[in-house]
Amino acid sequence: MKLVIVGSGYVGLVTGACFSEFGYKTICVDKDQDRINQLNSGVCPFYEPGMEDLLKKHLKNTKLLSFSTSLSESIHKADIVFITVGTPSRRLEDDADLKYVWAVAEEISHNIKKYCLVVTKSTVPVGTSNEIKRIIEKTVPKENFDVVSNPEFLREGSAINDFMRPDRVVIGTDNKKSENIMRELYRPLYLRETPIFVTSIESSEIIKYASNSFLATKISFINEVSDLCEVVGANVQDVSDAMGIDQRIGPKFLNAGPGYGGSCFPKDVKAFISTAKKFDTNLSIINAVHESNKKRVIKIVDKIEKNTKKNSSLTMLGLSFKPNTDDIRESTSIKIANLLNEKGYQIKCYDPEAMENVKNEKYNFHFYNTAIEACRDTNAIIIGTEWNEFRALNLIDIGKIVNEKIIFDLRNIYNKDEVIKIGYKYYGTGK
Repeated sequence: MKLVIVGSGYVGLVTGACFSEFGYKTICVDKDQDRINQLNSGVCPFYEPGMEDLLKKHLKNTKLLSFSTSLSESIHKADIVFITVGTPSRRLEDDADLKYVWAVAEEISHNIKKYCLVVTKSTVPVGTSNEIKRIIEKTVPKENFDVVSNPEFLREGSAINDFMRPDRVVIGTDNKKSENIMRELYRPLYLRETPIFVTSIESSEIIKYASNSFLATKISFINEVSDLCEVVGANVQDVSDAMGIDQRIGPKFLNAGPGYGGSCFPKDVKAFISTAKKFDTNLSIINAVHESNKKRVIKIVDKIEKNTKKNSSLTMLGLSFKPNTDDIRESTSIKIANLLNEKGYQIKCYDPEAMENVKNEKYNFHFYNTAIEACRDTNAIIIGTEWNEFRALNLIDIGKIVNEKIIFDLRNIYNKDEVIKIGYKYYGTGK
């Protein structure tokens, strides 16, 4: 099978590279000429472990992967076309902005010359795939195409493994022909006994939003429990560990912290709420999750402000929304740092991968090349992202160069008693 991936952002590039690893001839299309030039030289435009190795392997060795700016030329012999363009939140509303999806659907409709399966992999509200079908069938005979929903469940920082060893593959379809094609596409996963879950198109679209919203709910739930733990003297890590042993609950996403961020959860939660409103349905629990997450950052800023000197220097370690990525979209670390800066604090910061992305946003932060440099002459250290290199900081040596030995461990990566023993004031989350 020959595949075309429309959109060479995070989802598109991971999808294209991994399908090449499966042995399929794959073309990734993007209108951004600079990005295509960068990719053709084997350079990944974002940080994702293992991605550059896949690019080099399939660009130069197998030649299964290629990049182009022309959809019309690429789609000519394609068996399957994936739509992987962005669906950001609208500026004034919370629903997903589908203008890129509609534009791609329109362009696809003018370039299908033989039977082609159009697959929606972008995260889209229910009804989107059927609208794509309506757009295409204005120009293309119904027998020459089908539309399928195939949501992605990739975690930044472990996306390649998630694609190659997924928990499940969801296929939303309305006929047996397209189902069989998709089953054949994912046949390499059968050896790993990956569950292939076939549903209606509408169910498939809802599965992605419901999954992300439920994970966001677990995060917000344990964060609110951590607030209670701090007040009564309990330890939220003990609480979450005991809860997680219950197989009905599970341990994942029960780590208390500064709230969820990134490119998916914030926009998907908002879009899910907005979609429900359009169908006169109130997702009250999900709405409460969204409101709780917005307030989370403010609570943490208030806590830091209460326990530090006014207008002093603070060090933020970690700027990406999670470790093993340079993605800073909706990063809670940056939100916290920016609010503190607006309150008069000087912000010194360091991140292993996300520094350049933050610098491009023109925040009033001071940037350093190492964690040690960022901690010098600071009045408090804030652990904002749980990068591995922050788990083993030499706090004894750092204690000799700071103005005050204060740590706000937003991710609970340190043992409270050990840190206090070497002379620090320690403020964990939910402790």
